[in-house]
Amino acid sequence: MKTLNVHGVHIPLRSNEVSPEIWAALKSGRYEANEARRIPRAVRPGDRVLELGAGIGVITSIIASIEAVRVWSFEADPRTARLAQRVIDLNCDGNVVLSNGVLSAGPPAKVTFYRRPDFWMSSKFAEQGPYEKALELRSLDIDEFVVTHHINVVVMDVEGSELEILQRARLPGVERVFLELHDHLYGLAGVQEITRAMSRKGLIYDPRASSGPCVLYSLDDGKRQFDWEIAHAV
Repeated sequence: MKTLNVHGVHIPLRSNEVSPEIWAALKSGRYEANEARRIPRAVRPGDRVLELGAGIGVITSIIASIEAVRVWSFEADPRTARLAQRVIDLNCDGNVVLSNGVLSAGPPAKVTFYRRPDFWMSSKFAEQGPYEKALELRSLDIDEFVVTHHINVVVMDVEGSELEILQRARLPGVERVFLELHDHLYGLAGVQEITRAMSRKGLIYDPRASSGPCVLYSLDDGKRQFDWEIAHAV
């Protein structure tokens, strides 16, 4: 087993445990590179973070490295969740709880999740393309989870499910939502609907930690002193 170092995260992994495309992205450092750069600007010391879509735990581990942060992370695919647990165990200091499951807006319900060879393409949408296996899961209510665990930040990369979640969930007490948009699944109209849903929650597009499809919505915290590094970030 080889241990890769990706964005400062140690990843114990065999090449045959992921697809060739994901292995190449890990080896080159392309894997979730945009998210990895933005997360330290979206998550602050002491935050209580709910992460939806852990993947293999790279972004989870970056979040958990921030001072006094607690993380509750969900990954729908049990096979991917096992890899993520391995990464979390190596990199995190007991401040992450990883669960195999999904959160949705509303009462628990049956959810079909479609596993694909490139796990970053796995999703709730059969029409997204060929899949290896359909997994039957039961969702948990995201709002109930947010209240029970006093979550103040949500991070999500859920391959299109963010549209429905953010339209329907209330997210009480959440101050920031950092997510990857998937406009290839719901178009620019869907992006607009997400922005409207965030606005109804009092959350505003925050360019200070946003780049391309990786965007942050925040409560208005007033003006900040000009930050040269953020202004000139690539």
